[in-house]
Amino acid sequence: MNANVWAYRKTSGWRPGIDLTGFTVEATEGPVGKVDANCHEVGSSYLVVDTGVWIFGKEILLPVRAITKVDEESRKIYVDLTKSELKNAPEFDREKHFGHAGYRSALSTYYGFGASVGRRRTA
Repeated sequence: MNANVWAYRKTSGWRPGIDLTGFTVEATEGPVGKVDANCHEVGSSYLVVDTGVWIFGKEILLPVRAITKVDEESRKIYVDLTKSELKNAPEFDREKHFGHAGYRSALSTYYGFGASVGRRRTA
């Protein structure tokens, strides 16, 4: 059974009550942006990451399953994605996010959690 892409890994270090807004997001090769917004709804959690100057100012919606570690002291979030994967991620679209059921499914597939992707992320 595939893990819910919109739920935190038990090993991530995230705990209820932590506001991740403003935390730096670290890809596997270094920083890519900061958390602009976060939603912690059970089974529907995500981050909106502002990539700023790293990727020409685009915002991306990041499923929380990508988080491998939350470091509250340094205010950093580590993800198991490369800078290239984040650079090529679909841009966050507020209208589609709130109005189209297939939007999250497409994001799940892009990040490697969807059924049509050969490589799957685990844990």
